[in-house]
Amino acid sequence: VQLQASGGGLVQAGGSLRLSCAASGRTFSAYHMGWFRQAPGKEREFVAVISSRDSSTYYADSVKGRFTISRDNAGNTVYLQMNSPKPEDTALYFCVGDRVYSGNLPRLYDYWGQGTLVTVSS
Repeated sequence: VQLQASGGGLVQAGGSLRLSCAASGRTFSAYHMGWFRQAPGKEREFVAVISSRDSSTYYADSVKGRFTISRDNAGNTVYLQMNSPKPEDTALYFCVGDRVYSGNLPRLYDYWGQGTLVTVSS
């Protein structure tokens, strides 16, 4: 599967932004999908994941209650709704996918999008 992330940009702290990730292929519904991020000079960090079977979700503590991951299997798209972003959320955001549930472990995801940059101003 090929992944194309979009929706990044400049947002003020406390605002909102929605990231999208469009997937190619006919088996999108079989993939667990997630988001990771990487800030300048920092390691890649888990953000959220949504399962293929029942769309159950799991979030990093740093975004829980502010970000929401969702998926549209008919449209082959996964979303990350970012509410009340903070300057520390500034990063390059990557969508990921895999047929095997990989949780918060980046090395286990086979498919990565190209990243979309989110900048949160204070």
